[in-house]
Amino acid sequence: MTTYNESWEEAKNLVKERADIVEIVREHVDLKRSGFRYLGSCPFHQEKTPSFTVHPDQQFYHCFGCKASGDVLSFMMEYHHMDFPTALKTLAQRYQVELPEKRRSAGEIEQERRRKQMYALNRRAAELFHDWLLTQKDSEKARDYLTRRGMGEDIVRRYQLGYAPPVEAAGWNFLGSRLNDEERRLAIDIGLLVSKDDDRNYDRFRDRIMFPISDSRGRVCGFGGRILGDGEPKYLNSPESPIYNKSRLLFGLYQQRDSIRRQRQALLVEGNFDLLALVARGIEQVVAPLGTALTREQLRLLKPLVGEVVLLFDGDEAGLKAAERAAPLFLAEQLSGRVVVLPDNHDPDTFVSEFGPDRLQAEVTEAAPLPEFVVQQLTERHGRTLDGKFRIIEELRPLFQAVVSPVQRDTMARHFGTVLGIDSAQLLAELGPPSHRPSRTLAPAGREKKSSGQSGLDGAMKSVVGFMVRNPHCFDRLLEHEIDKVLEGTAGETICLQLKALSERGGIDLDPEELFSELPPGEERTIVASILTEMVDQDEAGADDSSSMLDEVLKWLDRQRLKRRSEELMKKITEAEKIQNIEGVKALLLEKMKVDMDLKND
Repeated sequence: MTTYNESWEEAKNLVKERADIVEIVREHVDLKRSGFRYLGSCPFHQEKTPSFTVHPDQQFYHCFGCKASGDVLSFMMEYHHMDFPTALKTLAQRYQVELPEKRRSAGEIEQERRRKQMYALNRRAAELFHDWLLTQKDSEKARDYLTRRGMGEDIVRRYQLGYAPPVEAAGWNFLGSRLNDEERRLAIDIGLLVSKDDDRNYDRFRDRIMFPISDSRGRVCGFGGRILGDGEPKYLNSPESPIYNKSRLLFGLYQQRDSIRRQRQALLVEGNFDLLALVARGIEQVVAPLGTALTREQLRLLKPLVGEVVLLFDGDEAGLKAAERAAPLFLAEQLSGRVVVLPDNHDPDTFVSEFGPDRLQAEVTEAAPLPEFVVQQLTERHGRTLDGKFRIIEELRPLFQAVVSPVQRDTMARHFGTVLGIDSAQLLAELGPPSHRPSRTLAPAGREKKSSGQSGLDGAMKSVVGFMVRNPHCFDRLLEHEIDKVLEGTAGETICLQLKALSERGGIDLDPEELFSELPPGEERTIVASILTEMVDQDEAGADDSSSMLDEVLKWLDRQRLKRRSEELMKKITEAEKIQNIEGVKALLLEKMKVDMDLKND
């Protein structure tokens, strides 16, 4: 086995040199040579015509259908649901490369140790709850309850459902009595135990059906518990902890990920039992948030896997409101959303039980687009009177402010203006500019066709972001000239922040592909994939822009700084004039004249 102790970065590069991306992909995709590349059906979405390409010379893959792209490490991460370190270690072992130990502080080592113990403790608790449900006589009522809800043994085992016994069956310390002192302290930190003032503790979950909640790697992060007897709350979730953040997790995503990816669709339901009821009846592409409102982070978990998300909500007022609140999130993430509102007194569980899965699938097929649904609900609520239209316009504001694209905003204004009988230009003027830059999906450029549209980036900014990604050794110089301020509110902001974190962690030796691997799925990762693809073409053409473009980029950044300063001074002048601060106005005008002269000379 090769020993490679110089650096983690060099070891990673050696892994990528030795790993054959065609060999790795061929284990899961039927590839056929087509000229200088290989072609096959994409493993990340269903397609009739193969559009997944692998480039052996550049060790890169790209799908022209779902836009998935990356290197051999990216493929391992996406296909096998691995994080970057796991993918690297897996390939290193296969291709006989010994990875160096990464130097970490004592604090980082301790933090990682505690997190591993927390995951292990949750796994152990899940096994205890699951075993108690399946084997104990005291769990008979829990098993009967699950049977009545249509949960067969396959569902129970697949989701590792469990039962936290009541006090009369196992006492107040069912879990705590099985843990040592350190484990009990950790159990308090992750919410399995509750601590009392007198240093005693007791089980948080008692007499509840237990739902282990896993992350994308299958690690148990926390629990949801549904009470069987009387008492409140009916549902109880683990509290926030170092390993449990309910806004960034989805119940069922780990189990249903492959089904969701194959169908390029996710049904989003509100409750755990709604999800299990659909899965039990063969509807597999389903997930559920964790007892809270839908978040953008949760949509980002689904975004790489799907073409659309269908909200499947109860027909009561709460369900309607939840669908309306979700609409701006979908627009901000540039993700297609539709909504099914079930009849009164029905949730997905009761509906599929009464009418069957085929009827539910028909409802999904006919689901209304989310923006149209919102307008319809607002129209029914407020009517088409003059006052009603004023109210509708005001409640449409979050939808419009979630969208930055001028084309999309104009299209929405013309469409909704026609529906409401309002001039589209006046509607746009009333709703005002977007309040923030949402994340949008950007198709990366393929070898045959380059894509130039990048949300929130004009021509100059696209060039600057491309230079920044291609030349991380220049990043400190770019920061000195305030590139981070220039990119605020654009699609390059997250890329810049990630580069800054990587630079602080590993100095200037990082490469663009490490940036790609570290970015989460979404728009920014797609932009970097596009830049990497362009780099391949530039390398083949012998292009190298680092020396010729640096001065040009720095001059452009300096010009943006002067523009910002001029605008800031103009605001200060206006404020000074309002309070009749004559001397202040004079001083500010002099400074602004100097800044404007510098701009002119530049």
